Amino acid sequence: MANSRAEEPNPAATADETVQAGATDPCLMVVAPHQGFGKTDREILRNQAKIKAAQNIFQSTENLGWLYISKARESFDPGYYKLAEQCAYCLDSQQPHCAEALLLRGHVLQNLHKFKEAEPLARELVAKRGLSFDYGLLGDVLMEQGRLEEAADAYQNMVDIKPDLQAYARIAHYRWLKGDLVAATELMKMAVSAASPNAPESAAWVNTRLALYQFQAGKVSEANTICDAALDFQKDYAPALLLRGRLLLADGKTTEAVEALTRAEKLNPLPDYEWVLAEALRAAGSEAAASTVEARLNQTGTSSDPRTYVLYLSTRGEAGSAAVGLAYDELNTREDVFTYDALAWALAADGKPQEAYSRMQNALAEGTQDARLFFHATMIASKAGHPAEAADWLGKTVGMMQMLLPSEKKQLQAVALQLGQAKQSVNTEITTLSSLEK
Repeated sequence: MANSRAEEPNPAATADETVQAGATDPCLMVVAPHQGFGKTDREILRNQAKIKAAQNIFQSTENLGWLYISKARESFDPGYYKLAEQCAYCLDSQQPHCAEALLLRGHVLQNLHKFKEAEPLARELVAKRGLSFDYGLLGDVLMEQGRLEEAADAYQNMVDIKPDLQAYARIAHYRWLKGDLVAATELMKMAVSAASPNAPESAAWVNTRLALYQFQAGKVSEANTICDAALDFQKDYAPALLLRGRLLLADGKTTEAVEALTRAEKLNPLPDYEWVLAEALRAAGSEAAASTVEARLNQTGTSSDPRTYVLYLSTRGEAGSAAVGLAYDELNTREDVFTYDALAWALAADGKPQEAYSRMQNALAEGTQDARLFFHATMIASKAGHPAEAADWLGKTVGMMQMLLPSEKKQLQAVALQLGQAKQSVNTEITTLSSLEK
């Protein structure tokens, strides 16, 4: 390793800047100066000190890589994934093609949405040693590519080897994607029961996911209680704050929703957060503030989360052809139901209802029960000249209408009037929700 201070990144730099500014030696980059006072930060510094002191370098480097992944999830700074990847490269330089480096790099690629690049690493790991986490990685990258049955096989192997929070949560998500909310909820409860304060981010995540399932089932009180549990595990956990904001917004409590969503968006300024915050601000009558948030979304959406940005643009009726292009690019990376949904929605916004209808069938193929998915199916079927089918999807959407954003609800109300075939219960629900927004 070089000793020049000029090669060390600025201690005040972000994790991403650290990688960009660092030397080419990955083993030097992973011990770049780090700042922070949390538990993960202290562990990062402790393992860096061991590496610098040449104490159990291989194990300390592997530990450091996983700590950087934990830090990325806690801070929502993707630069830490790149530092974790440098740890993998450093491990590989010490023991070429070792399983430890393969697993670490595979998780980095998966978190950076490079699913096709991660798949061969996962398959090599399964063939080489076949541990629980190896099957988990394989299942994750297959899931994101829309290969659900292959993913299910990997997850079954995972849970057979080690039935724990990680395995239960993955199988729960698979069951949810297949449209079985009841089974997904029971499995996620098992994941929550296996949660530990020693892994607060994982505990907060499974609690937030369980709360989302309860929200979908219309059990708002239970969802709020579980959100509290998530925030007890990890204070200011952005996904839990986002869900809390959505719950408040659905309940017509716009002021409280704005407060929770502002905190969430500050912690994790991604399109998902910015879009919901803008909707809440607009519902609260803060048009200027909503426009400011949307300006930030438009500046970074293409690079930070293109799929959500496609949905946002298409819902707003803006940049149809640009949104279609982004959706096709995303489909090259992940071919799951939600990417097909984004493409279908973009095509509809671009005035291509028949193409949108065809792609929507791909999005609905797995039987996923999701309010936004059903909302899009309603709108697209109506535009494509299938009114009876649109009315069927409308009825299913209304059963989960609490999950939709205010602007989506307004569009749904409009198409219900156009169809003129909505049942009385549908009309009543729409009227009730409409009055709450005023």
